[in-house]
Amino acid sequence: MQITNDEAMSLVRRGAEALQQGRAAEARGHLQRVTATGRANAQIWLLLATACRADNDPVGEEAAIDGLRGLDERDVRANIMKGDCRARAGDHRGSLGFYEAALLVAQSQPVPDSLVPEVRRAEAAVAEWRERLDAEREAALIARGFPVAGRSPRFQQALDILAGRKRIYVQEPTGYYFPGLPNIQYFDTAQFDWAPGIEAATGAILEELNGLLAGMRGDFRPYLKADPNHARIDQNHLLDSPDWSVLFLCENGRNEEAVIARCPRTWAAVQTAPMPQFANSPTAMFSLLRAGARIPPHTGMFNTRLVCHLPLIVPPGCRFRVGNEVREWEVGKLLVFDDTIEHEAWNDSGEDRVVLIFDIWRPELSEQERLEFAALASGPLLE
Repeated sequence: MQITNDEAMSLVRRGAEALQQGRAAEARGHLQRVTATGRANAQIWLLLATACRADNDPVGEEAAIDGLRGLDERDVRANIMKGDCRARAGDHRGSLGFYEAALLVAQSQPVPDSLVPEVRRAEAAVAEWRERLDAEREAALIARGFPVAGRSPRFQQALDILAGRKRIYVQEPTGYYFPGLPNIQYFDTAQFDWAPGIEAATGAILEELNGLLAGMRGDFRPYLKADPNHARIDQNHLLDSPDWSVLFLCENGRNEEAVIARCPRTWAAVQTAPMPQFANSPTAMFSLLRAGARIPPHTGMFNTRLVCHLPLIVPPGCRFRVGNEVREWEVGKLLVFDDTIEHEAWNDSGEDRVVLIFDIWRPELSEQERLEFAALASGPLLE
């Protein structure tokens, strides 16, 4: 049945009035006459959905919401309402998808104040259903003979990502990306035959460090230094700050002979590791993080190397995160990690923390690949 624009506007007004006065069935009748003409806008579909809900007609309500989503599938309110319909119908997986779609859109655009409570409700619903689905998966896996204690680490990590307990971290080098290298946060030190020797030298290295702290503490300098000749757009609070300071044995391939002379056993120990040898490598340094300081999340320049930490002075409350995994440094226990995966550090103690840091080649690189990268990195070709 055709109606004029004036008639359509009148029907909408009468429908809205009837809905406000609690006459849901009457409101539906007026609004459905308008939607039947194909001229309904988002507000009319929303009014009809509200009237159907008030009239205890879930099928009609969902059909109206589908009409609303037909105008804009990214409409936040429409997706939340569709999620509500699917939840009431017992389709919890379907409802989860619509709630998540609404939240994804809400993250990318301003949300009106009137819609914020609905977004928060959708967030709570997603968290609840994810927890319920995770519990169902756990129960099923246990029943099928795969308890938590018997699972492989990678499979458990996949479950953690699926459940939202962990996220996917990948290599994000700031300078150069070498393809095909696995995204491993911490490496098992058992795969490095040189690692036990360096760990065994911890006592000698610590003795030399204490000597440096007594006689050369003033030579520690901020790790991040401002350079007027290089652009810097970040606002890192550690720039030129002694909260994170270092003393180099070797900086970008340049030996610091005065420091090496005072800690020959430290230098001899790191020489046993496969450190990269080219124009601006290797690097080896003592890194001091002051009490209460934090190094914010960041990534390194090249994924062709790994970074090693030998903890030397570690008060309680010092933590280190690479990707999803947070560890506490333990004196004499080597950490080997991919620094192109997001990482950060905290010193929540009342004392300074000091670790020995040096870099090594990625073990997956062939000798030819190492030579090729060294040739690239040894001049202006990488800039």
